[in-house]
Amino acid sequence: MQNLIDVQNLSRAFGKTRAVDDVSLSVSGGEIYGLVGPDGAGKTTTMRLLCGVLRADLGQVTIAGFDVGNQPEQARERIGYLPQRFSLYGDLTVMENLHFFAGVRGLGRKEWLPRAREILTFVGLDEFADRRAEALSGGMRQKLGLAAVLIHRPQVLLLDEPTGGVDPVTRQAFWQLLFRLLREGVAVLISTPYMDEASRCNRLGFLNRGRLMVEGSPQRIEARLKDRILEVEGGPRVILERVARDDPDVEAAHAFGDRLRLRLSRAGSAEIQSRLEKAMIGEGGLVGRIGPSPPTIEDVFIELLEESDA
Repeated sequence: MQNLIDVQNLSRAFGKTRAVDDVSLSVSGGEIYGLVGPDGAGKTTTMRLLCGVLRADLGQVTIAGFDVGNQPEQARERIGYLPQRFSLYGDLTVMENLHFFAGVRGLGRKEWLPRAREILTFVGLDEFADRRAEALSGGMRQKLGLAAVLIHRPQVLLLDEPTGGVDPVTRQAFWQLLFRLLREGVAVLISTPYMDEASRCNRLGFLNRGRLMVEGSPQRIEARLKDRILEVEGGPRVILERVARDDPDVEAAHAFGDRLRLRLSRAGSAEIQSRLEKAMIGEGGLVGRIGPSPPTIEDVFIELLEESDA
């Protein structure tokens, strides 16, 4: 499908800090692109540059064929932007909020009212049209925020950590709504701190210190650490971790629940596994299980962060 988001060599600095540094990416209709990275990586700044809230120092952003720098109004008409702190009016009802945002977009009553009813049914708020926004639960407010940015039928959705602070059931429901939008050909760029959400995206970009370090499908990104993750169950944790960190073939050891995940410097072998188990037992540790484990997106991002901080 056609690229509805096209970003080329985008840069923006604040003083001496490069918040976004030569970022290029594209998102086609019917695709979800996940932007992930630590706090301060430049995700929110990137979103604001894409929707024209901030002006880029260098680079070009094209939305549905319109240059954000030279054709800002045409580009914004095609964008639905949901920032981290989306301002709803608590003393207005759900329907009144939609009326307000429709007015901001220049929609007349004949346009916005049927669309508002359609959207409220879509997000599951049709029974709460007359309820004040301040009386909605966190999950309902999140859905109302999505409804507000969909009121003008945007081709592109820019969602900046839209599920932050809500429960897993609500997050699941929100993602089901996004998948339904994809079937309508909408392009979605979403930033998220949740790795389970990242794994649902068609493609991911890992941003750190303003730079896009790696990009690809979740499967392709996980393949970077194929056969390089070992998982250890046992204790005491301090002994197992010390032995692992002293081994020349172990790059990193991280606690994951009641287990220890080890990242190897090379593809794992029976020899490395056997050596580690013997050393752990020799130091007084108890090894219930040690063996290979499939790499996760989180494993890869930890590796990338450690590389960039080295």
